[in-house]
Amino acid sequence: MAIKKSTTKKAAKKVAVKKTPAKTAAKKAPAKKGPVTKAPAKKTPAKKTTKKVASKKPLTTTIIANVDVGFGNSLFIRGEGAGLSWDKGIELENISPYEWSYSTTAASDEVTFKFLINDEAWADGDNLTVVAGGTSVNSPVFNW
Repeated sequence: MAIKKSTTKKAAKKVAVKKTPAKTAAKKAPAKKGPVTKAPAKKTPAKKTTKKVASKKPLTTTIIANVDVGFGNSLFIRGEGAGLSWDKGIELENISPYEWSYSTTAASDEVTFKFLINDEAWADGDNLTVVAGGTSVNSPVFNW
């Protein structure tokens, strides 16, 4: 005879799990009060204020002459200051048929000058002046 095995499952027994008590923070003992001493105040460096200073650009001194010097001729300038000389002239730039211009950044003081045609024939009248950084517009007269 064969023996039959039982196929029924037995229910597992539930067992209560013991919970461990949560750890509590240890109580701190109150701090003992001693004599009160203040720490020396830290010196903070003063803030440096920096102002943006515009870089100094050299002043441009400009001399303009409104004159007809004739076809094929040039206008020169001689003088004192800004690199000018009374011995040898500097040719002005011909802007239009009747306008000549000389500009420089070398002037640090007043510039005294006079016009010449072809660096030979002097303009009539007294010497002219312009301050450094200024503009002088003239109409020189020549008797040649």
